[in-house]
Amino acid sequence: MKEILSNEERNLSSAESLVMKAIWEAGEDIAVPDLMTVLKVKYDKDYARTTVQTFLLKLSEKGFIRIYRKGKLSYVRAVKEEADYKARILKEELDFWYHGNATELIAGLFRVGELTEKDRKQVRRALDELDD
Repeated sequence: MKEILSNEERNLSSAESLVMKAIWEAGEDIAVPDLMTVLKVKYDKDYARTTVQTFLLKLSEKGFIRIYRKGKLSYVRAVKEEADYKARILKEELDFWYHGNATELIAGLFRVGELTEKDRKQVRRALDELDD
């Protein structure tokens, strides 16, 4: 992992998390109007421009993004890595709900039926590779 996020950085609202997901999925800097289109089309969130600007300001304050102007448009660049964020929140959930026991987490995924047979084989393969 490149960088550990502080607790303040971790505490994203669900809307902020959705905006970050859209930014990360863009794979590159994204213009604010394009971000709004993605949020509307892909996530069915028709936020007002001022609402998106508020989300972006908070994400900037939390160290997740940088906003800059290029010509007439504002652009957003992800500063934090998606993989780092996902690892951090997964670790927190693992610690909170499963008391740090990864076996219970994996067993829980198997129990709720969210894993296909292909998924199960991949998990088994990944676990076997840890032994190598």
